[in-house]
Amino acid sequence: MRTTPLPGIGVQYDLTTREHRQLSVIAHRDGTRTVNVYRGDDPDACAQSVHLTEAETASLIDALLPAHHSPNVLHTTDLGLVAERIELSAHSYWNGRLLGETRMRTDAGASIVAVLRRSGAVPSPTPAFRFAGGDTLIVIGTREGVDAAAAILGRE
Repeated sequence: MRTTPLPGIGVQYDLTTREHRQLSVIAHRDGTRTVNVYRGDDPDACAQSVHLTEAETASLIDALLPAHHSPNVLHTTDLGLVAERIELSAHSYWNGRLLGETRMRTDAGASIVAVLRRSGAVPSPTPAFRFAGGDTLIVIGTREGVDAAAAILGRE
């Protein structure tokens, strides 16, 4: 599996199957997904593309991973919430600044619940947490809140 950030769009996940078939899933920022299947004789030529709504994506996940149903698992889409990874570039305005300076909950209505860094994960970072370029932030909130957070965090 290879992951490619698509700025302003979302993230693309590319997979080569055991039978050497090429698939990709584009996770759009609005919660929809596009699933692409490429031709076997030309892996650069898309043979089929299907755009799925957020609800259709959830149904497909249910079909692919039926064992994920657990009373302890938080299904954020059922609550009207989304969780998204947002990467800070090395040139980000927030590089070296404190999480509290973002005013994320106040201005966006979203929360940074974890930071993934090369040295490891930082769950529940405090307002005194200092960002570094290359950090991946796990943000949770409404779709609108996460979009507002992405706009704030995308500042360079």
